[in-house]
Amino acid sequence: MKRIPLRKTAGIILLVSLLAIFFSHPLQQYFAIPTNVTLFEGQEKALTKSDLLKAEVVSASNSVSIAKESDALSIHAAKSGYDQVVLNIAGIPVKKMNIEVLKDFKVIPGGQSIGVKLNTLGVLVVGHHQITTEKGALSPGEIAGIKVGDIIMAINGQKITKMQDVAPFVNGYRGSAEPLVVDIFRDNEKITRKIEPLKDKNEEVYKLGLYIRDSAAGIGTMTFYHPETRKYGALGHVISDMDTKKPIVVKDGQIVKSTVTSIEKGSNGNPGEKLARFAADREVIGNITRNSPFGIFGRLTKQMENGIKNTPLPIALSNEVEEGPAEIYTVVEGNKVEKFGIEIISTIPQKFPATKGMVLKVTDKRLLSKTGGIVQGMSGSPIIQKGKVVGAVTHVFVNDPTSGYGVHIEWMLNEAGIDIYQNDSKAGR
Repeated sequence: MKRIPLRKTAGIILLVSLLAIFFSHPLQQYFAIPTNVTLFEGQEKALTKSDLLKAEVVSASNSVSIAKESDALSIHAAKSGYDQVVLNIAGIPVKKMNIEVLKDFKVIPGGQSIGVKLNTLGVLVVGHHQITTEKGALSPGEIAGIKVGDIIMAINGQKITKMQDVAPFVNGYRGSAEPLVVDIFRDNEKITRKIEPLKDKNEEVYKLGLYIRDSAAGIGTMTFYHPETRKYGALGHVISDMDTKKPIVVKDGQIVKSTVTSIEKGSNGNPGEKLARFAADREVIGNITRNSPFGIFGRLTKQMENGIKNTPLPIALSNEVEEGPAEIYTVVEGNKVEKFGIEIISTIPQKFPATKGMVLKVTDKRLLSKTGGIVQGMSGSPIIQKGKVVGAVTHVFVNDPTSGYGVHIEWMLNEAGIDIYQNDSKAGR
């Protein structure tokens, strides 16, 4: 019989022992204990631990207190500040937990259908058109190197804020005149182009050969409202121009109440849509100061109620969101906000802002029957889990309208200029 060398045998035993230790339950519990924990005042966090691990608060801010059991550790956030909890085995420190306690923070969830009116910064170029001239069909704007998506900011040094501002320069142009000096904004860069309007031989007028736009409108869903600052967030994604597909650079804008009139049900390969109209009185209920990848933001001028939950709810940070059941608030008929069941299929704890932090699936049979799942216009519908606002619906999967993406509320608050961390980095924006 072949004998196994003693050294090899010892190595195998050592390897098996190490693997056993690594996969042991106490060690797995040790690695599962986070190094950094963020809580809000009054919040508790329970952690499972081995009875070998002992815990104690070592810093003196008194921000947290701990309740110790043989197999569990409960951290209670008493007041805002920083503390450290040290875990030790037989008096030897083996792990340190940094605990940050934030001031209590709550928002009022939305769900209301809103109409959105945006005014662009300058005048947006959305296309070229050919002018019938003596030399053939030409577009002066295209010849001058002005591209779709460019924003016209000034002509001959005069500021352009709306389409009507362009007409006097074109109407006053004569063939012998100097080219128009056009300042444009392109990809976060200011550039200058010279354009010579051409005469349309059929209409006997000079034209630029450009399609332009200075505003946009649509509908979406309110996500949250912060009662202390009156700041709000909605939609959960950027508003892009329908022709250029580029994000609209906003000068200003307004939101108004809207009424859902019907639903185009979604199906595989064909995302559905809420059809809605602005309220008859078109009363402005808030302004728009920011259009970002995380939605639109501004301040409300009128109080809004959803009829479900009009008292503030706490929020969940991205690392607190769990896979499992949740609810969304949204409107599918008229002005009535209703809650519907969904499942959070996956969630990613994010250290930095990102637009797609959750994958969602609609489970509510009534919503599936009515809409087919997630439809356009539902973007911004707040997601509620275990009594906390955790995020908003943002996108639908084209090939599966029952599912879509969500954004964590943490990043929408950040974009709204609400500083839950008390850093004052964006406060007052």
